[in-house]
Amino acid sequence: MEVQETRVQTDRVLTIPNILSMARLVGVPLFLWLILRPEFGGPQSDGWALLVLALSGVSDYLDGKLARRWNQISSLGRLLDPAADRLYILSTLIGLTWREILPLWLTAALLARELVLLVMVGILRRHGYPPPQVNFLGKAATFNLMYAFPLLLLSDGSGWISSLAAIFGWAFAGWGTTLYWWAGVLYVVQVRRLVRADAMAD
Repeated sequence: MEVQETRVQTDRVLTIPNILSMARLVGVPLFLWLILRPEFGGPQSDGWALLVLALSGVSDYLDGKLARRWNQISSLGRLLDPAADRLYILSTLIGLTWREILPLWLTAALLARELVLLVMVGILRRHGYPPPQVNFLGKAATFNLMYAFPLLLLSDGSGWISSLAAIFGWAFAGWGTTLYWWAGVLYVVQVRRLVRADAMAD
């Protein structure tokens, strides 16, 4: 089921939640550059990459919290927030797969879900509907993956901390991938219902 937002929506652009979301977007190429530096002969910058990822997680929590508390929910924010989530997931997938921390099958599973959602968005637009709002399962999946990725990055080392990070990282990755696909299936079901209702109306 979709999370229904009952608060008033604004068309303002320069709100604090939107600025936080924009800052998260700016952090995406920085994070990708930091995580791939060792692959191009640069020094390892995993600590800085983890810091950028952690700050993005904090800002992800704050922008939604502040938007609801200050009644600053906006049309732009509804686009920026999920866009930032997906770009961080995509950049992390690229970086961790490139460094062979993530297996190709997991990357393919997550990217396939994004492809399914992209097709659903195209179908909705063809029928005059906006993209689906982020549902609770989708947010839960994103949180799990955003915990999984830094832990898996931390596991790329030696010692007990890396071993512990690998255990928890793969646990979060498993839950996140499962919830990610579950949320995707719900989107497909929702799109199918809307398309069927349109067909019956015609």
